[in-house]
Amino acid sequence: MKRVVVTGMAGVTSLGSDWESIVANFRANRSGIRRMDEWDRFSELNTRLAGPIDDFVVPAHWTRKQLRSMGRVSRLAVWAAEQALQNAGLLGDESIKDGRMGVACGSSTGSTDEIKAFGNMLLNSVAEGLNANSYVRMMPHTTAANISIFFGLTGRLIPTSSACTSGSQGIGYAYEAIKFGRLPLMLAGGAEELCPTEAMVFDALYATSLKNDAPQTSPRPYDNSRDGLVIGEGGGMLVLEELEHALARGAHIHAEIVGFGSNADGQHTTRPEQTTMRRAMELALEDANLQPAAIGYVNGHGTATEQGDIAETLATHSLFGSRMPISSQKSFLGHTLGACGALESWFSIEMMNRDQYVPTFNLDHVDPRCGELDYLQREFRQMHNDYVMNNNFAFGGVNTSLIFRRWQQAF
Repeated sequence: MKRVVVTGMAGVTSLGSDWESIVANFRANRSGIRRMDEWDRFSELNTRLAGPIDDFVVPAHWTRKQLRSMGRVSRLAVWAAEQALQNAGLLGDESIKDGRMGVACGSSTGSTDEIKAFGNMLLNSVAEGLNANSYVRMMPHTTAANISIFFGLTGRLIPTSSACTSGSQGIGYAYEAIKFGRLPLMLAGGAEELCPTEAMVFDALYATSLKNDAPQTSPRPYDNSRDGLVIGEGGGMLVLEELEHALARGAHIHAEIVGFGSNADGQHTTRPEQTTMRRAMELALEDANLQPAAIGYVNGHGTATEQGDIAETLATHSLFGSRMPISSQKSFLGHTLGACGALESWFSIEMMNRDQYVPTFNLDHVDPRCGELDYLQREFRQMHNDYVMNNNFAFGGVNTSLIFRRWQQAF
């Protein structure tokens, strides 16, 4: 089995596109959530909250030809991939085009402007706005395909469009591809563009926050007074590399991936299952050959939905006990769906390497129905950990768990 390390990391969020900017906003208790006045025209949509990226600008060096096949979700993914390659020292390197590098990436859906255009065709019998690239911008694997084409990657392409686990499955399946010797390099992650239809999905389930006039007070993961999730957008990508390949080229190593677990609830499309959530974490531990006591921090999924928060924390407590520190960055960014698994993996590695862990914003009073854990509240926590875990869970009963190890040559 090959060892797999992270040699590049990058992302774009409503609070910035580099760790220094993002963590400065975390420390200032400043969230990326705002009232979406532009959603007022949707009279049957109850929530008006979201975490948009208001300042995203397409790089000037991207060509018109490159942009034709990319809707916003692919642009976010490709931008994050470009920055991750730069961080890894591989941007522009011809070696990534010879079949050694692949991509595993996903999103909840393709760009919804194109979906709207196709819907208009069905409803009104007109093809206004449709062209040869419309399907490419809309298709479920648009992020993975566009990354592969943009950078000329000819290794395997693994689409992971599984809603809220798109990013974490992208990392997990890329890790396995390298671990089992299929190729030495992978770009892995996920992205999501903001769309009111995604808010409506959760609105219809009575799962969105209605604190429309107080956007900085929501979402509130694990809090007794939470009233639902808030949708966000973003993109996150990691460069994964086989250890010997990374060492041979003198790459900077951010962390090692040592465990991945993924399974399905097999019960209900939207109701989370505590037993299989726990089993996903156990699978990651077994893959890493670790005992639960080795994990020093869990980056929770923490969507601020009642059923999700309770099931997740009860599962975490049943495996780790009450000593486990846990927090959720969705409290600052909202739920970035296909991007969250990648962004939260990036954040987990940054926190581990700096011994500074971000608390859950707006967590004032832990819901007593949640599992007994060491919830990070109000202030950053200084801790030294060699292993951290990132968990994500998705509609359809998809569960993922990733374990990252602090990079030390001695391991």
